Amino acid sequence: MLTYLLGDVLRIFAGHITPGEILGTKPSQGMWLFVAALMLIPIVMLVLTLTLKHPAIRWANIIVPVLLVVFNLFGFSGYLGTYDRFLLLVSFVFNALTVWYALKWAV
Repeated sequence: MLTYLLGDVLRIFAGHITPGEILGTKPSQGMWLFVAALMLIPIVMLVLTLTLKHPAIRWANIIVPVLLVVFNLFGFSGYLGTYDRFLLLVSFVFNALTVWYALKWAV
């Protein structure tokens, strides 16, 4: 989550985006809700990791990072800065580590 937020801040300061727009268009309230929900996923995963029983959280820690990587791959070519691609690659590494640790958990 912090890498995504850092990328957003750097894009603003670099002038690569216009505040209040997503991909050059003014987003609807539904789109802002989607963005807010997307940014909450890592926080929700932290809470679920502490509260869910073993089999459920193991699968959540396998499925959710894979979905985040797929989501980010669709937008990968649209990022302008080298810093964007670097931060996405860092997020891919952390997502891969999350899946790897979840797969290693003893049942």
